[in-house]
Amino acid sequence: MIQTRIQGIPCQIQVDRCFVQRPLGRSADSDWDCYGYSEIDFTVFDRKGYPATWLERKMTDRDTARIEELILDDKDEDY
Repeated sequence: MIQTRIQGIPCQIQVDRCFVQRPLGRSADSDWDCYGYSEIDFTVFDRKGYPATWLERKMTDRDTARIEELILDDKDEDY
C-alpha cells in the first residue's frame, strides 16, 4: 500500500495492475510501442484500510497523475 493524500485527505493506494511498455524505438510495430506507455489500475482505501469510493470520486486529473507517478516511482525502486 502506498500512503498519500487526495484533496488533503490521508488515504492508501493499492496497485491492482501496473504494466510499463518501455520505448522500443523506430522499429516498433506501433507508435505506442515506439514511444512507450504505462497502464495503471489502482484502488483507493481510507486510512483504516476500507475501500473509499467516495474519495475516488473527489479525485482530480492532477491527483490521478500524481498517484500514477508515485506508483511508477515505487515500481522503479523494486528493480
